[in-house]
Amino acid sequence: MLTDPIPSRAECYRLIDEHRMLPNIREHSERVMLVALAIADNLRAGMRVNRDLVVAAALLHDIAKTRSLSTKEKHDITGADLLRDLGYARVAEIVRAHVFFSNFIEDGPLEDREIVYYADKRVMHATVVSVHERVEDLVARYGKTPEIIERITANKRLILAIEGKIQRAMAIAIDEAIANIDE
Repeated sequence: MLTDPIPSRAECYRLIDEHRMLPNIREHSERVMLVALAIADNLRAGMRVNRDLVVAAALLHDIAKTRSLSTKEKHDITGADLLRDLGYARVAEIVRAHVFFSNFIEDGPLEDREIVYYADKRVMHATVVSVHERVEDLVARYGKTPEIIERITANKRLILAIEGKIQRAMAIAIDEAIANIDE
């Protein structure tokens, strides 16, 4: 079990500034963090996640996205490498999993990475949307080949399975919890 430090919100924002995250990507990341917190803060009694880890990973999940727009690198991998090099291995693991999620265990305990992954799939730019709307947007933006379109579309089943797992862990409906983030 990893016991490395988790960056505070202030440290996350320092890293966001240091890596010149574009304002729209920063706004997206902040919204993902709010959705992830809405989930984490509305879990049933006895359900536990690391709230600080969820916050940091949500804020930093696109830390390498700005750079990747010009380099064409895989921002999930380079972002994870960057954070691991800074000593934030647990955050790095979640960042690496936010694009291509693997080893999903539907009947296992709820994981921090599932919350961040799902929250990212509910935020299109800076707007909270349904999974269906987000997948349509991903196809429109990144579906350059039939293979990519198929991969994105097939991934929708995973997103919905994670949504079901999260919902079973929550005390209220996911959409009700998310609706409260703007209050």
